[in-house]
Amino acid sequence: MAVHGMIDIETLGVDPDAVVLTIGGIKFDPYSEIEPHDGLYLRCNVDEQTELGRNVDENTLAWWNKQDPKIRDEALSDDDRVTLNTVTKQINKFCVGLDSIWCQGPTFDFTILENLYRQLGTPVPWHYWQIRDSRTLFKMMPKDPRKEMQSDLHNALADCYYQAKCVQKTYKHFGVVNGR
Repeated sequence: MAVHGMIDIETLGVDPDAVVLTIGGIKFDPYSEIEPHDGLYLRCNVDEQTELGRNVDENTLAWWNKQDPKIRDEALSDDDRVTLNTVTKQINKFCVGLDSIWCQGPTFDFTILENLYRQLGTPVPWHYWQIRDSRTLFKMMPKDPRKEMQSDLHNALADCYYQAKCVQKTYKHFGVVNGR
C-alpha cells in the first residue's frame, strides 16, 4: 500500500513569512478507496511566530472576519496553541515513511512551511521530489471533485481529508494504478 500525506495550513497572510494558525495533515493511499487516516491537527503559537518576525496581513485578517463564525473561531482561538518546536516535531513524525506529500498548490503551503523551518534552522522533512499538487490534478477532471464533497472549507484537517478523497477519486477516474 502506498502512503501519501496531504498537508494544509491556515494562515494570517499569503507571503512566505505569514503567521501559521493551524496545520492539518492526513495519510492516504491514492490508489485505493481506503479512508484517509492518521490525521494530524496543530494549532500553532501565534505570539511565538510574531516574536520571530513572522507577519500578519491586515487583508487576510479582514478576510477571516468574513468567514463562517465556527470556522473563524476555530482558526483564531487562543486555545490549545502549541510551540513551534512541537509543531516541527509533529510534522516530522507525520512525514516519516511517506512516499509523496501533497498540498493544494505548492507555492502556498510548502513555501510558508519551508520558510518557517528555515527560520527555525530546521531541515524540512520532505524532499523536493516528493511534493505533489492536488490543484493541478483536479483541473484535469471534467468537473472539480471538491465542489460536490466539501462544505467546511478552511479547517486545515477537514481540507486535508477532502483533498485526499478527491485525489483518490481523480486517480480512479483516470485509471491510475500503483507504480512508479
